[in-house]
Amino acid sequence: MLDGTRKFKIHDDADLEMKQIMTAVYDALREKGYNPINQIVGYILSEDPTYITNHNNARTLIRKLDRDELLQELVRNYLSD
Repeated sequence: MLDGTRKFKIHDDADLEMKQIMTAVYDALREKGYNPINQIVGYILSEDPTYITNHNNARTLIRKLDRDELLQELVRNYLSD
């Protein structure tokens, strides 16, 4: 039996999946010779999937993410220590 209180974050799995997807998309864009930051920003602002290459299934992957949640996570990470 455990005596202590367990602390957990419900979104850990979702955050990890988001990071894995964004890393895969970034890598696919870089491999194809695109500027990954510019392409991802273009996608986030417009939700136009043509900003993201089909290479390594990147376009399908990024469409799994909710743009609002992605923006929240980006801002949270930018402002954290």
